[in-house]
Amino acid sequence: MRFLVVGLGSMGKRRVRNLLALGYRHIAGFDPREDRREEAHEKSQIEVYADFEFALSTFRPDVMVISTSPEHHMTYAWQGFERRIPSFIEASVVHADSILALHERTTGTPLVIVPSCTMRYFPGPKKVAELIRSGAIGRPLNVNYQTGQYLPDWHPWERVEDFYVSNRATGACREIVPFELTWLNGIFGSPEPLACVKAKVTDINADIDDVYHCILQYPKGVLANICVEVISRPKATRELRVLGTLGEIVFSADERCVRHASAENTEWTRFDLTGGTVEKSYINPEEPYIAEMCDFIDAVKQGNGSLFPNTLLDDYRVLQTLDKLERLSEGSR
Repeated sequence: MRFLVVGLGSMGKRRVRNLLALGYRHIAGFDPREDRREEAHEKSQIEVYADFEFALSTFRPDVMVISTSPEHHMTYAWQGFERRIPSFIEASVVHADSILALHERTTGTPLVIVPSCTMRYFPGPKKVAELIRSGAIGRPLNVNYQTGQYLPDWHPWERVEDFYVSNRATGACREIVPFELTWLNGIFGSPEPLACVKAKVTDINADIDDVYHCILQYPKGVLANICVEVISRPKATRELRVLGTLGEIVFSADERCVRHASAENTEWTRFDLTGGTVEKSYINPEEPYIAEMCDFIDAVKQGNGSLFPNTLLDDYRVLQTLDKLERLSEGSR
């Protein structure tokens, strides 16, 4: 298989590494920025192109991996659709209507075009999902979750104002809300937004809201209080507590574990989370991204998008939730 990685920024370079780790060698990259092309070629010895159409006609990819900034995702996804090239898309935050339209055009066809859901592959969320589905704490009742990382620490090699996280439509905090909802919805279902407060509370040099406080109601009456921020320093924050009719689950990045207890087993049962392989200048391990890419490729080989755990329709629904939350926030002012 021949893979064209579209966009050679932080995520694009990671996806190249994922493909190499899976044993694929016919990989090329496209990016209009010369510095990114040079870095990708130097680090991974892949072919690189400055022109997208030339890359398609010359390299002739079987598959595309779209790792551009979010505002360009659907431009290239539709190019994949028109050329019948299976495509993987990083998490999106804009162009919900275009995502829905592409879902409708690909439904019932063997063409696999799917959006990322990487958090579902991380060991913490996987263990939380396993415990809840096993009934370890009975019926879930309440969820409290906070996650965040100081925005200038995302890409310490470049200024915040030089990449998409500083744009209001694709702002870092705004992007992470649907990113997190994707895995939470996979466990609890599709939520109804009840309230939201978002604001700029720091002096980060970007015209974005840097904290979202969201209250949602999931099916069966599960209430969730979710805080997404780009404030936490010097370390990232990821703390989840789920209360159920029989007990509770705690997922803590600081403790590097998931633990649970119940009325019958009052002592904490602890599952330690291994660190994995972390590339220099990155904070998250490679293994979840590799596993996600492996599932995407399996779906492509079998011409069956249902083999991948996320769909364009799922993405659309998450972005509808984001839209409702933001309208609630504006209405509360």
